[in-house]
Amino acid sequence: MLATLTAASLALTALAPAVPAETNAPPGRVTVDVVTVNGSGCPAGTSAVAVSPDNTAFTVTYSEFLAQTGVGSTPTDFRKNCQLNLRVNYPQGFTYGIAQADYRGFAHLERGATGLQRAGYYFTGMSPTEHRSHPFRGPLSDNWQTTDRTEVAEIIYAPCGEQRLFNINAELRVNAGTSDPAKTTSFMSMDSTDGSVSTRYQFSWKKCE
Repeated sequence: MLATLTAASLALTALAPAVPAETNAPPGRVTVDVVTVNGSGCPAGTSAVAVSPDNTAFTVTYSEFLAQTGVGSTPTDFRKNCQLNLRVNYPQGFTYGIAQADYRGFAHLERGATGLQRAGYYFTGMSPTEHRSHPFRGPLSDNWQTTDRTEVAEIIYAPCGEQRLFNINAELRVNAGTSDPAKTTSFMSMDSTDGSVSTRYQFSWKKCE
């Protein structure tokens, strides 16, 4: 199902086109179409995308993104992922790349248990970027936040004049480690007490020559 949302600006990572220096967000209307959503961490109807009014970021909200191990879990619950395919529509003469991605959630890890938040980004038809990983170690029972940041000189932009889908593959993993999975439960989620948490992606815009 295609969900179109008004957008403002986008920053992603891909092959860099011949463009001048970084510029302000483009004027006018930017939209993001959610083409496909796949993965155990985002069943149908449990994720949404919205763009900031100033065209500098977009937000993905999840409501059932949770990985767990131990009491009450199944053998496949230790790993959950979500693959988003997004079509970004923006004024001609501009291109974009992802400069920063911020993830938030809650983790409860028993002593000896470990967790991992991991994400990768790429444009369709281009080589995937290296995944960014953030490990966690128990004992831990608190909100968590991670940031994937790309230096300005290393940001990869969508080719000028081409429409390429932008792909985000986010993942959570939990391992019991030395904790006792028969007596305890450890988990990591990308959600909050109100049932959802936002993952924010900050755009970097450039004008095409």
